[in-house]
Amino acid sequence: MLLGQARQARLLGRLAQHHAAHGWLSEVPAKPRQYLEGALRLVDRQHHEVQWEVHCIRRALKQVGTPIVMLKGAAYFVAGLPPRHGRLFSDIDIMVKRERLPEVEGALFRAGWIGEERDAYNERYYREWMHEIPPLRHVQRGTVIDVHHTITPPTSRFKVDGAKLLERIEAIDDAGDLFVLAPEDMVLHSAVHLFQEGEFDHGLRDLLDLKDLLEHFSLQTEFWLRLFDRAHELGLQIPLFHALFHIRRLFGVMAPAEWMGRVGRLSPPAPARIMMAWLLGLALRPDHPSCDTRWTDLARWLLFVRSHALRMPLHQVVPHLARKAWMRRFPVQT
Repeated sequence: MLLGQARQARLLGRLAQHHAAHGWLSEVPAKPRQYLEGALRLVDRQHHEVQWEVHCIRRALKQVGTPIVMLKGAAYFVAGLPPRHGRLFSDIDIMVKRERLPEVEGALFRAGWIGEERDAYNERYYREWMHEIPPLRHVQRGTVIDVHHTITPPTSRFKVDGAKLLERIEAIDDAGDLFVLAPEDMVLHSAVHLFQEGEFDHGLRDLLDLKDLLEHFSLQTEFWLRLFDRAHELGLQIPLFHALFHIRRLFGVMAPAEWMGRVGRLSPPAPARIMMAWLLGLALRPDHPSCDTRWTDLARWLLFVRSHALRMPLHQVVPHLARKAWMRRFPVQT
């Protein structure tokens, strides 16, 4: 049951590395130990692959001459941050200046990454309404890159100006082309992605990432002041509140006592706070039968609808969801 829950939550690698780091693997019975040892080998292989992909991306975009900002898992990896331990990757996320998107996309195309999106509606959906272009897949290696120009859709209730994020990026090394977001922006990105995107199949992993980031960055002078001020500046108070609430609920990690007043001021009105606490309490569990209740599917569906309502205005989201439901019921045969 534990292995099944960990796999569904994309935490099997982390579980395996946790056992290895504490010297517990030898105490695990032989059959389940095979899965943990396999996960360790997969993590090691994927980390070598990510290192190579980052090198290839830098090489492909060298002539474009624009900062390459790594996001989410790739950022944790290149910056050597705690959430990298045991992490498995499905794609690599980068962010560039919006006005440089055509040049970046062209350079990646010449290096072998091509868009696989063939549906005209979906192509328009990405390019007009979203914070990224359609995913690009390498023709030989099959690796996927998501190229962003900001961290939330332009139509979102939590709209974030990508230029403001780029003002605070931090270099990874002396080469001057590879960057990550500022610590407070990295935390806020992780929070808004978790609580706006509606992807709760790996929500527990993302919440653990946030917990690790907060514990790591808390060692920096005035981190909590910068975090709260930045949340107010970018309008991301509510995602940050949900993140801090559930990190405290599940892991016992909280802001220092002197900052708890500001945590409370992030909160949405009481009815929304209570409802979201109930919905997220269900949805953040691993997507595994042993974790389900009679209300789990309803909670995930309501959060899915909420995520689209946050990302798009009503006159867009209603036809969009209707089209998605139709396409799911009557898929186009190719």
